[in-house]
Amino acid sequence: MGDQSRTAAFFDLDKTIIATSSAIAFSHELHVEGLLTRVDTLRTAYAQFLFTIGGADARQTARLRDAIAETITGWEAAKVQRIVEETVDQLIDPVVYEEALRLIQRHKANGRDVIIVSASGAEIVRPIARLLGATSFIASEMEVVDGKYTGQIGFYAFGPQKAKAIRRLAEEKGYDLRRCYAYSDSITDAPMLNAVGFGYAVNPDRAMKRAATERGWGILEFEKPVVLRKASNRRLAVIAGISIAVIGLAWISMSRRRSRGRWGA
Repeated sequence: MGDQSRTAAFFDLDKTIIATSSAIAFSHELHVEGLLTRVDTLRTAYAQFLFTIGGADARQTARLRDAIAETITGWEAAKVQRIVEETVDQLIDPVVYEEALRLIQRHKANGRDVIIVSASGAEIVRPIARLLGATSFIASEMEVVDGKYTGQIGFYAFGPQKAKAIRRLAEEKGYDLRRCYAYSDSITDAPMLNAVGFGYAVNPDRAMKRAATERGWGILEFEKPVVLRKASNRRLAVIAGISIAVIGLAWISMSRRRSRGRWGA
């Protein structure tokens, strides 16, 4: 254990640093590369959509986790990593909030480590963290055997698990959590904000805004995505259109599935 003199700023990723879902952002490229079928894309997007609009109960969380695990089973880990590494600049770069970027830079200038904390897989979070200049990251870990995903999730960085991972990292690095910062949009990350001395709700959902008021957390509004490097506006528009279309199609497709009893509890 360190001398507890170091400090860090912990940032949720989706809708806190970037104005989209990091997992969905790569879905088109994964489909082009033959990993995602249309049905896979619809199932994953639908689970993400329900989770986003429905809050954070255990059933919705389990549904999202299981959809991801089932979808990636059998994928070659190296291929996924290559796709993400090759496309992270063009897919993520244009959707980073300018306010988040300035905040990250300010924390670094003040000598704090910057840690990205996300429920997305490490294969996605690692290159995004590097793009943002983060010190490190905490992400979900997917089991790989013989170079392929088994569908098992070794560590799911969600809810209370984020807070536990932050505390473990603080022990390893010597962070004084009472002097650390945390930022997130969702009530599911309340444990993460509770783990530090300075919590901030960013573009908070209704429950998170209420919690922030009750617990004295700051409330921030991020509105302006900025291009870190040169990126195509047309490409961004295409990605946004694909995401909207996928969610719309998912709603129709999964409604039909549910009517046949295939998506029960």
